[in-house]
Amino acid sequence: MKFSSQTLRTFTTLHTWVGLVAGFALFVAFYAGALTVFHHDVPLWQTPQAVDAAPATLADAQRLLDGVLERHPAARNHLGMTFPGGDHPQPIAYWQDAASIWQYAWLDHYDGSVTPPQAGLAELVNELHYTLGLPVAGIYLMGIVSLLYGVALLSGLVIHLPKLAGDLFALRPGRNLKQFWQDAHNVVGVLSLPFHLMFAVTGALLCLVFIQMALLNPLVYDGKLMQAVPAAMDTAPVRAATGVAGNPVNLAELHARSLQVARDQGIQGFEPAYLKLANAGDANATIEITGESEGTLGPAGAVAFDVGSGALLASQLPGQRDANHATLSAAYALHFGEFGNGVVAWLYFLLGLGGAFLFYSGNLLWIESRRKRRQVQQGRAQVNMARATVGVCIGLVVAISAAFVAAQVLERFAPQAVDAGIRWVCFLAWGGCALWAALRRPAQAARELLWAAAMVTALVPVAHGALTGYWWWTSAGHGYWPLFWVDAVALAMAFGFAVLARATARRARDGDPHSVWADPKGDGGD
Repeated sequence: MKFSSQTLRTFTTLHTWVGLVAGFALFVAFYAGALTVFHHDVPLWQTPQAVDAAPATLADAQRLLDGVLERHPAARNHLGMTFPGGDHPQPIAYWQDAASIWQYAWLDHYDGSVTPPQAGLAELVNELHYTLGLPVAGIYLMGIVSLLYGVALLSGLVIHLPKLAGDLFALRPGRNLKQFWQDAHNVVGVLSLPFHLMFAVTGALLCLVFIQMALLNPLVYDGKLMQAVPAAMDTAPVRAATGVAGNPVNLAELHARSLQVARDQGIQGFEPAYLKLANAGDANATIEITGESEGTLGPAGAVAFDVGSGALLASQLPGQRDANHATLSAAYALHFGEFGNGVVAWLYFLLGLGGAFLFYSGNLLWIESRRKRRQVQQGRAQVNMARATVGVCIGLVVAISAAFVAAQVLERFAPQAVDAGIRWVCFLAWGGCALWAALRRPAQAARELLWAAAMVTALVPVAHGALTGYWWWTSAGHGYWPLFWVDAVALAMAFGFAVLARATARRARDGDPHSVWADPKGDGGD
């Protein structure tokens, strides 16, 4: 397929500017998204004593449920709770109080807390992934960014399609670093294109789902959107409370009933993960039990029962779901890699880092393409873009690693301040790195912040071992693989940042002196 030169120029311009506009947000989303692969492991790493705790039972979950319902009348309207299992060894209950503030409770802590146990660090990384850490508007901003991301991918495909076969595996190292970065950018982008298109589509779908429904409200729902949402999003039917007392919730029976319903529908590996309870204590109480099953693209499915009689009210299990539930389940599983085995998780981790590289390298290519070849003093736009790229991108790396270190320090010395503390550390470190990059020459800032990233990331396993006694070799020896892998990945990434810091220093010292990344004062170091 061939395109005219004017068409290619148009798509090149579109690709460049859409990439620049969305690139910083996408770097944050992809780097933090790569780390969310370990979102089941990070809570255990943050509070590793949990790995030695005896796993909770359904009887413990029943005790938690009864304790919360007895103490908190607001929880009787709507309450969620995790079942004890692999991802959540201890059950956690959650509900909204009278002021619509989420509350959490766990075994022997029934009074309610605004933050769940062990989840602060994992939740912070996840918030950076899908909201950039911005309250309320962040998720909608990321939805718009996902749309721009799709435009950048399609325009990039048009640009490289005519020469795809010849350039796909071309990596040309040498003195022409721009060519090398261009080749690396193209190879990573093209090879991972199907995955990136999937991330763009599912990201836009998950972030903008409520806006999509609002736009479709007058066209599809005839202005009755709010009445249609529960049926589209939940499994249990909405039933009004009668005011007549009903039977208490028997978790063991309803848990067993959900397994039986799944088997009756041909699903043998159904494992309940969490529940949603409505109108607890009322004759019209309903419970929705959601779980996962193996061998399906959208593993999450749910069954709903009448609490009093145990009668099946509805089911949305794999192979038996309507289009709404099947689409949402598949979109979530595809976006977060919640299907398949451990190979899928590591593939998503590498794709996340590769995506971060795409947007970082895209900024570098824009800077190099506008370099003035025969003068050392470069334009203000190139210098400012270089500083912003270093401050935002490398600064994020430093900030997340600093939050991991802070989590261990605070868990040891100020456990009541962990969730607020790690956020302060993260965003102050990020802002400090951006300010440092703004005040230094780009070559200096890049070298210094990469060394900072290497050192702070190396401190992650050191702080973990020193403050908890769970060094990476200790974790491996005891078979505590969630703890081991978090520490091992941190060490590997610290080594990678150190290699990049040395390469940046060599480039500043020995590279083209007419570059933003040159160090004209000769203090590049090594």
